[in-house]
Amino acid sequence: MKKQKFYVVWKGRKRGIFTSWPQCEAQVKGFVGAQFKAFDSRQEAERAFAASYKDYKGKPASTQKWLFAPNPPIIPSLCVDAACSGSPGKVEYRGVDLESKRQIFHAGPFADGTNNVGEFLAIVHALTWLEKQERQISIYSDSENAIAWVMTGQCKTKLKRMDSNRPLFILIHSAENWLAENELDDDSVLKWDTQAWGENPADFGRK
Repeated sequence: MKKQKFYVVWKGRKRGIFTSWPQCEAQVKGFVGAQFKAFDSRQEAERAFAASYKDYKGKPASTQKWLFAPNPPIIPSLCVDAACSGSPGKVEYRGVDLESKRQIFHAGPFADGTNNVGEFLAIVHALTWLEKQERQISIYSDSENAIAWVMTGQCKTKLKRMDSNRPLFILIHSAENWLAENELDDDSVLKWDTQAWGENPADFGRK
């Protein structure tokens, strides 16, 4: 049985929430500058309709799924993620405030890296940023490998060292030194539950 979809039309012949694609299509087809998006639940659609299209444009609808989960993530918190084009390839990472969706930091792209290295550096970057801000909140990552590397204090990448990725290895060395000098609490770094909460808000949307 096909899953029910809910269509939000922010800008069209008629604004609102529609329960079928033909209903939505009638409002947006041929309408210049139409703004619309599909959601998996009425709750998500209602919240999106009350917000702004710009908050959802170009982003997976599931990025807001955590708002309606029975056991949602901790607020306030930071979410981190990385993106890599190839392996090795250009890698970048960033940190996003979960509640406001505001990007807190962004680094890269760096040449000849891997996604796991980017995820590791993103977590440590978030830890050092929180230290400078004198804040103690949790960090969410969807990478089990990166979390394990952070908790052991060692980036166990098999990435080959090259002149092109020297900046990455300098960052890795600095991150490992910071971890060696600082003790982490049990809830410092937590696993983002993609299945229950949708995509990590720091996701680059390139999947």
